[in-house]
Amino acid sequence: MKFIFKFFEPNKVFLITSKAPKYVMALFMIVISIGLLEALIFSPEDYKQSHSVRIMYVHVPAAWISLGIFSSMTLLSLSGYIFKNKNFFLIAKSLAPSGLVFNIIALVTGSIWGKPTWGTWWAWDARITSMLILALFYLMYLVAWRIYENKDYVLKITTMIALMGIINVPIIKYSVEWWSTLHQPASITLLSKSSIHSSMLFPLLIMTAAFALFSLLIFLMKYNTELIKIKNKGLDRL
Repeated sequence: MKFIFKFFEPNKVFLITSKAPKYVMALFMIVISIGLLEALIFSPEDYKQSHSVRIMYVHVPAAWISLGIFSSMTLLSLSGYIFKNKNFFLIAKSLAPSGLVFNIIALVTGSIWGKPTWGTWWAWDARITSMLILALFYLMYLVAWRIYENKDYVLKITTMIALMGIINVPIIKYSVEWWSTLHQPASITLLSKSSIHSSMLFPLLIMTAAFALFSLLIFLMKYNTELIKIKNKGLDRL
């Protein structure tokens, strides 16, 4: 196990991550261009929601990415605590900003979508409320890194925040099934046939890939900044 963790040493990782952003950016520009063409031009309008359904191509991927990042942060924090590898915490810390950004995007686009669909900008719907709570956990996580100077203490605090916040993830997922809500049930499921038509599913998946690449880009920039800080302190490991 120690042999594997040697590959996570800052100097070795930085050789790869410092060169990656330009390639990720180029790939992101290609994918987002295709995604926007498919979502805004080639995909059909909905028979009920008309063109307002196009907000889905931003709202849904943003929500997926936000949930995926928080789940990854929790796994990394727990792994870092168990295996005593601080680089896992550094990766989790570097993921958090993009997770918060996409969480906010999901909330804002959900509000914009809600106005023509439900007739209101905001409703204390179970899914909307639980997504707002997730944003608060993201904020607590990032603030903890800011205010606590004791590094060993901040690792414990951020791990506790991540573990408490992960409880909210399945609540977000199943809120539309557990309670009577304004939010529609999931149209895409892994275990059964999806109810969304392929003409809408294809651009949705492309936009999700584009958002995943953008979150990777934000992560790499943040992570490289953290590695440079470590390098400037003259350290070869965390």
